Amino acid sequence: MNILNKIIVAFVQMMPRSIVWIFSKKYIAGKTLDDAVQLVKKLNEKNIYATIDVLGEAIQNKDEAVIAKNECLQVLNTIQENNLKANLSLKPTQLGLNLDPEFAYQQVGEILKRASELNNFVRLDMEDSPYTDATINLYKKLIRDYDNVGIVVQAYLKRTFDDVVIMNKLNTNYRLCKGIYVEPATIAYKDKQAIRNSYMGSLEKMLKSGNYVGIATHDEYLINEAYKMIKELKVTNDKFEFQMLLGVREDLRDKINSDGFKIRIYIPFGEHWYKYSIRRLKENPSIAGHVFKNIFFMK
Repeated sequence: MNILNKIIVAFVQMMPRSIVWIFSKKYIAGKTLDDAVQLVKKLNEKNIYATIDVLGEAIQNKDEAVIAKNECLQVLNTIQENNLKANLSLKPTQLGLNLDPEFAYQQVGEILKRASELNNFVRLDMEDSPYTDATINLYKKLIRDYDNVGIVVQAYLKRTFDDVVIMNKLNTNYRLCKGIYVEPATIAYKDKQAIRNSYMGSLEKMLKSGNYVGIATHDEYLINEAYKMIKELKVTNDKFEFQMLLGVREDLRDKINSDGFKIRIYIPFGEHWYKYSIRRLKENPSIAGHVFKNIFFMK
């Protein structure tokens, strides 16, 4: 990690929230669901899809988990009411996975049932390594009862290819990303090219098995390699899409869109925007330099 970036992270945390919001709003739709709706509408006008996420840290009790569930249900209903090209992403710990896996299953099951009624789809986000097994187990249980659920896998984890081999048998709908959490070298690749190799190896396994993949990356190298693989394997457009975070590499986003490929943007919103922003900085200090420039050198 760059020492300067770590210093900047510490510096940003001492700033007033109003200042931090200046850079955060590029990566977050806003504090309300209506903020997210208005942004998704603008993206949809460009034929860009979205997945909406209600921001929130791991909850502390079941009452908080129920509130999070109701917020997710509200997102699904609002997507339907506004005829948005969007689905829902959720963090399992926000629905109680860190408290009680069976309770979380019931919570997410209610969301999936409503999503199914609305002909919509829900993605289980992957969190840090203490929850990898629990999230995969939750997914395996849910997929037995619902066909409108998918999961995220992280290429930097050394276990991921083996997880893909198993989950391919379940006709899994994936989001494949590099991974952002800081994990020990015993379980995660640290070398840039090793992570890229793992990413492409997992992607090839997914596509050859006929599974649907959200190719989630801002790495131009990986995007170009994915283009090549899609062409070589003759994968049809209904078996994949590209995915990106809000506010990151919009030039690549627009290129993918103009190339005729489906592109979906991750749209987080909510009152917990500050915790999300700081956590992202801590997990990936390399973006701190961009934050610094956004705050002090805004055009």
